Amino acid sequence: VKFNNCAGNKGVRYETNSLDFKVRADGTMYAAHHMQMPSKQLILMVTAWDPQTLGRWEAIVRFLVAEKLQHNGHKPKGRKTVPGELAQQQSDTLLPWRQHHSANGLRRQKRDWVIPPINVPENSRGPFPQQLVRIRSDKDKEIHIRYSITGVGADQPPMEVFSIDPVSGRMYVTRPMDREERASYHLRAHAVDMNGNKVENPIDLYIYVIDMNDNRPEFINQVYNGSVDEGSKPGTYVMTVTANDADDSTTANGMVRYRIVTQTPQSPSQNMFTINSETGDIVTVAAGLDREKVQQYIVIVQATDMEGNLNYGLSNTATAIITVTDVNDNPPEFTTSTVICVGECSPPCAGFPGCTTPRIQSLPCNGVAWQQKAVGDGTPHAMCTCVLTHSHFDFSQPRGHREKMQLFAAAVDYEMNRAFMLTVMVSNQAPLASGIQMSFQSTAGVTISVTDVNEAPYFPTNHKLIRLEEGVPTGTVLTTFSAVDPDRFMQQAVRYSKLSDPANWLNINATNGQITTAAVLDRESDYIKNNVYEATFLAADNGIPPASGTGTLQIYLIDINDNAPELLPKEAQICEKPNLNVINITAADADIDPNVGPFVFELPSVPSAVRKNWTITRLNGDYAQLSLRIMYLEAGVYDVPIIVTDSGNPPLYNTSVIKVKVCPCDENGDCTTIGAVAAAGLGTGAIIAILICIIILLTMVLLFVVWMKRREKERHTKQLLIDPEDDVRDNILKYDEEGGGEEDQDYDLSQLQQPETMDHVLNKTPGVRRVDERPIGAEPQYPVRPVIPHPGDIGDFINEGLRAADNDPTAPPYDSLLVFDYEGSGSTAGSVSSLNSSSSGDQDYDYLNDWGPRFKKLADMYGGGEED
Repeated sequence: VKFNNCAGNKGVRYETNSLDFKVRADGTMYAAHHMQMPSKQLILMVTAWDPQTLGRWEAIVRFLVAEKLQHNGHKPKGRKTVPGELAQQQSDTLLPWRQHHSANGLRRQKRDWVIPPINVPENSRGPFPQQLVRIRSDKDKEIHIRYSITGVGADQPPMEVFSIDPVSGRMYVTRPMDREERASYHLRAHAVDMNGNKVENPIDLYIYVIDMNDNRPEFINQVYNGSVDEGSKPGTYVMTVTANDADDSTTANGMVRYRIVTQTPQSPSQNMFTINSETGDIVTVAAGLDREKVQQYIVIVQATDMEGNLNYGLSNTATAIITVTDVNDNPPEFTTSTVICVGECSPPCAGFPGCTTPRIQSLPCNGVAWQQKAVGDGTPHAMCTCVLTHSHFDFSQPRGHREKMQLFAAAVDYEMNRAFMLTVMVSNQAPLASGIQMSFQSTAGVTISVTDVNEAPYFPTNHKLIRLEEGVPTGTVLTTFSAVDPDRFMQQAVRYSKLSDPANWLNINATNGQITTAAVLDRESDYIKNNVYEATFLAADNGIPPASGTGTLQIYLIDINDNAPELLPKEAQICEKPNLNVINITAADADIDPNVGPFVFELPSVPSAVRKNWTITRLNGDYAQLSLRIMYLEAGVYDVPIIVTDSGNPPLYNTSVIKVKVCPCDENGDCTTIGAVAAAGLGTGAIIAILICIIILLTMVLLFVVWMKRREKERHTKQLLIDPEDDVRDNILKYDEEGGGEEDQDYDLSQLQQPETMDHVLNKTPGVRRVDERPIGAEPQYPVRPVIPHPGDIGDFINEGLRAADNDPTAPPYDSLLVFDYEGSGSTAGSVSSLNSSSSGDQDYDYLNDWGPRFKKLADMYGGGEED
């Protein structure tokens, strides 16, 4: 084979896809060993690659195997073949159907040899269709033969991957092949005559797709998790990573090799692990795994095909997370002795604001195993047992912080102890790993120095309870509620004040805490709960910073008989005849036993009618019944006084008045409607009077309605009281034009009137109009006089006419809102400056006094000329 890379072929190497053939550096191909060729054709793939530029070139080489001569040294009998024709035939032609000679002449031997497989490289760039081989029968010289192929890739899906020229028998591939999609094809070649009759038996064709390195290795997982114990020896197995290559695993294209790219962190060595290049097993390669220093390693693993050749192989990477598991190889230990300063908090103040049980700061317990627990190791190796040598303190380990221990003091009081010496011992619960020569426990000395702080005053008796009777007068001294300051070495003063006094009944002395009453204490008040009144007081010192404490005073009030009993109900109802029903009475007292029942019920002797008409019967200590004594009592409302007395010492009594309604009842003992009215306190005469008043009121309303309807009817039927000729409504009429007055008849006013024709209007210049022209537009609707007038309509008619005239744009004067243009010179009417009144003497207007009150104003203005 010849190859030229345009650079002198320096360093170019050759390879084949067959182990039976090799290529020398000069391109000479040779057989690697002795072998027997089973077919007359062999197709190989030769690859030339440049290690420097990583360039790859491929070519297909087809070998034609020559047929050996027979042992007798004679050529096979039959048709003579021209050497040139034989070379052409052997170059691209297969003769699957061969003829053999015998003593009897020619005879056909069916499929006496096997057609070699046809190799097609994948991902070929064409051009397509690309010829693969030519198939022909030696009968094509005698008859016309048509060739065809069948099978997957021809007439079965995938369709038309291969095709054949039916005349020449040349078979083609029509598109690039993908070995990973399908690695081989099995076709059958057929030869028939022009009539479709079989000339030769079908022959099998096997087509193999030659693999190319077009797929990268793919890891099964992108992240692999493994673990290894700390302190493991080199060679300890950790995990296995696996990558698959879709290429042919029997060639270098699918042979994957592994290597470790990076390791994070690179402590204590950058090569703590190694990997088997073929199996992917990761093992430790160095000692020094320590979980207390490095808890986890992240290893990047690379998989490369072409047997790991990084120059022309394809690669992929995955992540391996290796967790270092803990073993108990470190006992707990204290780093140093500790001196702690803590503020005091004496026991008496525990539970009050600003003072709690002291929590002494954490003691460092920096053993390595304790640190493992702090980061959530989850193993028992970090569990330690701590022992204190002082019973005054206790300890605990915070959740998630096993490397520390917190001390708690039951009571730390500066006035009692100013310093404590403790010894803390810690030991591992689990045994140490084999080979660890260290003590399993550690001790530390702890000095606790107590500092004096300002503690809040406290009340020794809290809550304090006192008992007294209710009703004590204002200013009575009840008790002294004083507090104690625990700071004996501080000279401080305590001041008292009220913090809570709901009823404002108490006062406290600010200096000594003496409690006095500010009002009368009443056990029956709403501020009393279970006979107890509760108030809270504050005691504060003057320290820096100041501190305060609270105390609660409870006053138990003893009941006295200071409330008279009351009767219930306040109102009742009973029938006017006895023995039908009674009134049940209940006595109630705000006091408590023994100042309540049993109660005594009795009727007063004054007035005498009470005992005459009523009787009371006691049922038990709290209940009684009131009923009629006489056989009949007139219906009405009666005030029945009843005297009720309690059993207190001294006893109290009260006269309660019950309003009793006496009414007629039906057979069921219920008051009737009339009886209920009568029971309200109205007699028969009063009821009749009320009914008569109601009837009169209804009659007046009916008469008023009838009168209103009649008046409305009269407005439409009654004639005017005056002559229609004198109706003043005739004075408001609409006129289109008006002539002169009575004294102006001597003048010709026709020139001022509207002309008879409209020629002057039609021929007028636009925008110019005469002042005596009536505007053209819709006329307003003036009110129409009723057919049958009524005097009440006169005012409405005048107002409606006046409103219509004011809103009529066609009513004179026409020139009220006109804009005049130039009208030219001259006038057809001439001058009117000579117009004057027809009378030159004084006019007598005294007749205006005879026209009535409407013309009185004019008569006053113009009448009586002599006086003017």
